[in-house]
Amino acid sequence: MAYVPTYSELAPSHEEIEARSGPALLEFGADWCGHCQGAQPAIAAALAACPTLPHIKIEDGPGRRLGRSYRVKLWPTLVFLRDGQEVERLVRPTAEADVAAALGRLLAG
Repeated sequence: MAYVPTYSELAPSHEEIEARSGPALLEFGADWCGHCQGAQPAIAAALAACPTLPHIKIEDGPGRRLGRSYRVKLWPTLVFLRDGQEVERLVRPTAEADVAAALGRLLAG
């Protein structure tokens, strides 16, 4: 799975995320969010080097349980997962280098 361009309204459960094996990127935000739109070029460029990394892009907002379970406060929030467990997070990333560095650490572990 490569970069996903739009946020999905259908969210897996927290339990489904925790049951995953291997590395994955969980992204919370909304398609209409200006911060999310501004971060997409950096996220897409960094993910271009990781075409097989699962990118789970979830629409967040009031009443959205998955975002609340990860204590998401600002968008976009990137949660880097290894075997279903959070190992790092970036909030409102703007630089490709920051996303690429976090991906590098995720994949090196």
